[in-house]
Amino acid sequence: MNANIDFQKMQGLVPAIVQDDGSGEILMLGFMNEEAFQKTLVSGYVTFFSRTRNQLWTKGESSGNRLKVLSVSTDCDQDSFLIRVQVEGAGLVCHLGTRSCFTQHLPLPSPTTPQTEESRQ
Repeated sequence: MNANIDFQKMQGLVPAIVQDDGSGEILMLGFMNEEAFQKTLVSGYVTFFSRTRNQLWTKGESSGNRLKVLSVSTDCDQDSFLIRVQVEGAGLVCHLGTRSCFTQHLPLPSPTTPQTEESRQ
């Protein structure tokens, strides 16, 4: 691959957004160092760098829910990836047993109604 990915901007790591190629659903976010990125390209399966374990891990190596790489794009700053995948196995990508890691909805504050001249009187 002939891209100049900026691995140094975030202390050697690049965020990698994983998206289901068929549905467009965002499945997870992980981090890759140069070694994880190269392993992903060579193997055809998404490999991340674990910040807590300080080692590489290929998604699905123990669960069987592997992420087969169909395409990799970088953003305009070349410091993050969008990886489109085909999910293999049961399709439960998140370690909590869900298809996507993005299932925890946060409440948004209610928008405030701007006061008009009439409502102030």
